Amino acid sequence: MTQPPHDEPTVSDTDELREQVEQTRHELGDTVQSLADKADVKARAQEKAAALKEQTMAKAVELTGQAKAKAAEASQVLQDNVPDAVKDKAAAAAAQLRATASQAGQVWQGKAPEPVRNNRTPLIAAGAGLLAVYVLLRRKKKWEGSG
Repeated sequence: MTQPPHDEPTVSDTDELREQVEQTRHELGDTVQSLADKADVKARAQEKAAALKEQTMAKAVELTGQAKAKAAEASQVLQDNVPDAVKDKAAAAAAQLRATASQAGQVWQGKAPEPVRNNRTPLIAAGAGLLAVYVLLRRKKKWEGSG
């Protein structure tokens, strides 16, 4: 006959024995579930991928913030180090460009015929369509000539 283990006391009645069996079943179920979780490679890989994705997104947000801060700092350093004469020339060039654009708009309004001014969008669309047809026909000729 077998002897009971030395670390566990012997059972005195059947109710106590049933309770021990139920507890052992519960522990065994937990152990089996734990082993099954460790053996589920696909689920563990998905969990790892999700964690890596989250870490990557957090790092991207952090790096984007750092890059914006560095760009703002560099812009400020550049503005601080640009001589006033260069700033004045840039401002004058920008003002001249705005004035030229305004004059071009006025010339357009004054010189273009009214049907063209009023129907500019359809005319641009028609021109783009004609250009597309021309390109397609050229490609077709080229393709037929090479075949």
